[in-house]
Amino acid sequence: MNLTIKQQQRIEDLNLLPDPQERLSALVSAANEFQLPHDQRVDELIVKGCQSRVWLKGCLVEGRTAYSSAADSPLVAGLVAELCRLYSGEDPAEVVAIEPVLWNKCGLEKLLSPTRLRGLEAVRQRIAQWAQQWMARGPQDGV
Repeated sequence: MNLTIKQQQRIEDLNLLPDPQERLSALVSAANEFQLPHDQRVDELIVKGCQSRVWLKGCLVEGRTAYSSAADSPLVAGLVAELCRLYSGEDPAEVVAIEPVLWNKCGLEKLLSPTRLRGLEAVRQRIAQWAQQWMARGPQDGV
């Protein structure tokens, strides 16, 4: 399955919930799936540009991306975990090329402050930067 289809399926799944607030709650509830362990929450992994502290870790496993995260805020943890869910398991070239549209397509942009949206963009940029680095290095694994 390619990343565009994966994102569309996730949008459809989230939109089964009739209320955007319920969709946000579902994201918060699912944050643990991509949880970065406490002992890995080091300063080098903090994403600059986020109001809450956000730790993001990325690696390449057998040519596919893998991301995990944590945040001080449960809401932010859920939102960032959703980006990890979207981009994990993908080819780095697709990660670079495909922007997240689920905030808009699920009606969540209206519920999120401009500060939160800027923070999510900072996370997205970091995810794309890693993917670009992996593409430049070739098919080896690593952070």
